[in-house]
Amino acid sequence: MRLDDLSIAPGSITGEPLVVPGPAGTFDESGCSMSCIVQQDGRWFLYYTGWMLGRTVPFYLAIGLAVSDDGGQTFRKHSLAPILDRGDVDPLLTASPSVLHEDGCWRMWYVSAVKWEPHAKGPRHHYLIKYAESRDGISWQRDGRIAIAFDSPEEYAMGRPHVVHDGDRYRMWFCVRGDRYRIAYAESADGLGWRRIRHSSPAVEDWDAEMQAYPMVLPDGPRWLMLYNGNSYGATGFGCATAERVP
Repeated sequence: MRLDDLSIAPGSITGEPLVVPGPAGTFDESGCSMSCIVQQDGRWFLYYTGWMLGRTVPFYLAIGLAVSDDGGQTFRKHSLAPILDRGDVDPLLTASPSVLHEDGCWRMWYVSAVKWEPHAKGPRHHYLIKYAESRDGISWQRDGRIAIAFDSPEEYAMGRPHVVHDGDRYRMWFCVRGDRYRIAYAESADGLGWRRIRHSSPAVEDWDAEMQAYPMVLPDGPRWLMLYNGNSYGATGFGCATAERVP
C-alpha cells in the first residue's frame, strides 16, 4: 500500500494466502486472523490468532507465530502449536497480540477472556486486554496483569489492541463493544499502567455505520493513518482515517 495516495501498489497482492489454517485438531484449524508484524535481525515475526470451533462455546482462540526470512514474501509457521495458549491466568482464550521489541525485551499486549456468559443469542464472551513479556519473542511470561479493564457495565469485549511507542508515551488503539464495536484510545508512560482518553473516532459512512473495529495505526510524517474494518467485522471492507500528529 502506498501511504501517499492510499492506493494498493499493482502486483503487491499475493495470489495465495501467506498463512493458512492448520490440519484438523490444531489450534488454528478453523482460521487465522493476522495481528502484527515485528522485524528483527532480518526476520519478520508475524503474530496471529488461531481459531478452533467449539461445542459448549462458539470458539477457542490462541496466539500463533509465523516467520519470514525473505522480507515478507513467504511465511512458515513456527510451530503447529500456539506460542501463547490457555493457562492458569488465561484459562479461556488468548488472541489479538500487539508486540514490540525494546532494549532486548519483547512486550505483548493481548486479548484474554474472563468468562463466557449465557445470553439470548448464545454464550457471550467477555474479554479484555492483558500484558506479557519475552526474551526471544517465542516463549512468553505472564502473570495476569490487566492493561485495559472494562470501563462500564455495558462493555463486554475488546478487540485487536495496537500499541505504538511514540516519544515519551505509549499509545494504544483498540476496539471495544457493548452494542457494537467502536474504536477507543489509551496512553501510558511505561506500557503497563494505561489511561483511557476520549478522542475523535473516524467519521461514520454507510459502510462503517454499524461497526468500526480492529484498528492498525501507522505514523506517516506529520499525520497518523488508521486502517480499520467496517460493518460485520469487515464484510463491507476496510478503510483509512487520518489525523494530525500532535505532541
